[in-house]
Formats: sequence, structure tokens, C-alpha cells
Amino acid sequence: MSMAVVNPRTGQVDYSIAPFDGPKIAALATTLRRAQSAWATRSPEQRATVLRALAEAMTRHRAALIEVLTADTGRAAISAIEVDAMTRALIRWADSAPAIIGAAQLQDRPTGIPTITTTTRLVPYALVGVISPWNFPLTLALIDAIPALAAGSAVIIKPSEVTPRFIRPLMAAIAEVPEIAAVLTLIEGDGATGAALVDHVDFIAFTGSVATGRKVGEAAARAFIPASLELGGKDPMLILASADPERAADIALRASVLNTGQACQSIERVYVARAIAEPFLAALVRKAQAARLNYPDVHAGDIGPFIFGRQAVIVQAQIDDAVAKGARILAGGQVETLGGGQYLRPTVLVDVTPDMAIMEEETFGPVIPVTPFDTEDEAVTHANSGIFGLSAAVIAGSTQEAEAVAVRLNVGGVSINDGSLTGLVWEAEKSSFGKSGLGPSRMGESGLLRFFRRQALIRQSGDALPLAAYSEEALGG
Repeated sequence: MSMAVVNPRTGQVDYSIAPFDGPKIAALATTLRRAQSAWATRSPEQRATVLRALAEAMTRHRAALIEVLTADTGRAAISAIEVDAMTRALIRWADSAPAIIGAAQLQDRPTGIPTITTTTRLVPYALVGVISPWNFPLTLALIDAIPALAAGSAVIIKPSEVTPRFIRPLMAAIAEVPEIAAVLTLIEGDGATGAALVDHVDFIAFTGSVATGRKVGEAAARAFIPASLELGGKDPMLILASADPERAADIALRASVLNTGQACQSIERVYVARAIAEPFLAALVRKAQAARLNYPDVHAGDIGPFIFGRQAVIVQAQIDDAVAKGARILAGGQVETLGGGQYLRPTVLVDVTPDMAIMEEETFGPVIPVTPFDTEDEAVTHANSGIFGLSAAVIAGSTQEAEAVAVRLNVGGVSINDGSLTGLVWEAEKSSFGKSGLGPSRMGESGLLRFFRRQALIRQSGDALPLAAYSEEALGG
């Protein structure tokens, strides 16, 4: 059976996919497992050479990848950024993985017993499954797959059925590197396909909502495999009294509405010191109203359409709920249908309260609720409320002042005097607090090492003890 795919700019069905079912995934998994054993026996340096070849192949397919990602997401410039960032990611992991693996494999370590030494071997999970979302289709398909390949695993990726067009040109690039084609593939399908995938892999990496992540985690537990879950956020930004209101407004706008707010690290709550609230809001509203939709020209403007039409309905419902409960709209506020696509201009809300959905639930749209605060303690309490703990931002007159507040926030990563830096920086390991995720960091060295199990080789160079050494008499029983 085929599944229809809607174009986010036209609202029309112009593509279809053929979802994989359980038996087809099982057969594919068997094939990849056979190839993985040879892939794992390659040295880290040899695998790195192959990853560089894939980067070169993706560069050759760059124009085709950008074209289909633009159709998938309704935005052009960020699609180009995605392709270029993933080719750099391949090269970065190729450059760094051999040294990381070498340092983690501990050789001939002494123990508390003089005649016994140990070596820790890193053994990759044979087959890794990746389930990725629709907001950054290429990036989030490969962000887990690349380090897994560097570790020596084979990988099956199940991208979102909302944005599947990039699969075919990416598979064309993969086909140009036979060593990778044997251990990496992408499959089409929806949630049922993703659920079936969990049953046929040794490790599952999922990026998406808390609700779906919970289902994936439960399925992984039943299958007795580890799960790496990168889930939602409701990221706060704290703007202290010492901050420059104009600069803070620039940061808040960009960090909230870039990619139409469709990013897990988007700022979704702004808390500003009352002393500068008025000039900050004036600047924020002015800048929000100046932002342009990228309609009708996909190559012009600042704000693209909602990639997934259903998300526009969710965001509008949150705005309407806030207004019904007393919030005021200072900019934006109404989803527009243009050429069949769903757009929302940057929306600034004030007089928001904690009981509003816009302050509790992940929004995933270009909406900026702003709340003044009187004390830093009050701001920290607000920021730490709710179930999420993905990331946050603090803006102040100095990095030292901002950092003193940042360390009080219950989140995995904090941008200091900027916003949403976790989407730009790959080197910093961070955990997901609360219900924003589970498992090791996908950033830093942990992003690679999570795909290994540890095997201890324990050597006895002296005489092995006989049973008599443990007799009651010998032990003084």
C-alpha cells in the first residue's frame, strides 16, 4: 500500500511512499547483520575513510538533496544548511572517532590483585535503529546514524512519513559507497513501521515527542534493548535587568521563530526583568512585525510554512486558549493559509499565566509568551516549572552574571548571552532533564561511545586458585 505525502507549501498531495512492514524489516535486518560483522572488523581509521567517501558522495548529490528537502519542509536556506552540516558531521566524526575509540579501549590495566590485569574492549551494537522526525529531516536522520557507523554498527533509519522525499537522493549517494551501502539504509513508513523496527534492532535512537518517545521506550524495554530518547522541550529564556533590551529582543526573536519555531531547542517562554520589560517588549514587537513570510517566493523571507499542517492547528489552539484565559496578542496570532500552506507570523503574547497550554505544553511554532519578573529567584522558579528540561538561555550584562543564574536551571544545556546554541554546538555533552529525554548524550564523545558495549578481558598471570583455597578451613570458617 502507498501512503500520500502533502506538500507544506501547497497543501496538496504530490508524493507517496511505500511503508515497510515487519517481515520486510526482518529480512533487511538479517542482511545488514551479515554485513556488519565485516564492517566492525575494520579499524576505526578504515571506517573513517569510508565515512569521508560518503561525505564526498553527498556533496555530489548536494543540489538534489537541497531540492527535495525544500519540498519536504517548505524552506530553502535551512535545507542547504542541513546538507552542508551533515557532510561536515561525517568528516568531523571521521577525524575524531579513531582517537575517541582508542582512548576508551583500556589496555593492560592493573587490578587490586597483582597477578590479574584487564583490558576493556569496545564491542559495537550490531544493528542500530534510528527513528527521526520531520522538523530537520536530514540532520535528525543522520545525527545518530553517523557515530553509530563510526563505532562499527549497521544502521536502519526510519524517517518521518511527513518529510520522506530526501530518502531517495540520500540512498543514491549511499549507493556510490558500497562499503556504506552494505550497512546503512533508510526505509519508508509511519508509526507502525517505526514500532516494527524496534523489534529487529539491538539499539534504538529516537527523536520526537514525549508521547511517542514513551511508546518507543516501553517497546525497547520489552525487547530488552537500550533506547536513546531525545524528546520535547519548553525552553525558557531569562533576561536579567542588566541585559541590553534591544540585543535581547534580537536573540529572543531568532531563537524562538527560526525554522518557524519547529525545533526542540526553540525558546518557548521568555521571562524578562520588570525593569527592562517595557523597552524589551517594544523592541521585540517591532522586530516580530518586521519579519517576513517566505511566501510566495521560497527563496525570500524569514518564516516558512508549518511543515506538518496538523501542527498549525495545535499552535492556533494554544494561542486561542491563552487569549480566552486573558492573554493579549501584541504581534501575529492568527495562522494564515497562503497558496495552500499554513503560515504564522511571529506571535508575541503577554499577560500569560502558568495554567495556559501555551506555557505548559510544547508549542513547536513561532510563538513568544513574555512574562515580567521581579526577582531572579522568581524567574528561576518559573523556568524550572513543568515536565521538560531540555535547554534554556540566560541573557545578562556579563557572562559571569548570566552563568550564575544558568547553573540554577534544571535543563541539559544553557545558552549564555545567546539562545538555542545547543543546535549549533556539537562538542558539549549534555543530558536531557525531566521528560525531555533519556539515555546518554548524543553530543560530544558520548555521542559515539553510547553505541558500544564493554567487554572485559581479565588475565591471570599467576596460579589460578583451586577449590581448596575456598574451603571452610582455608577461609577460617
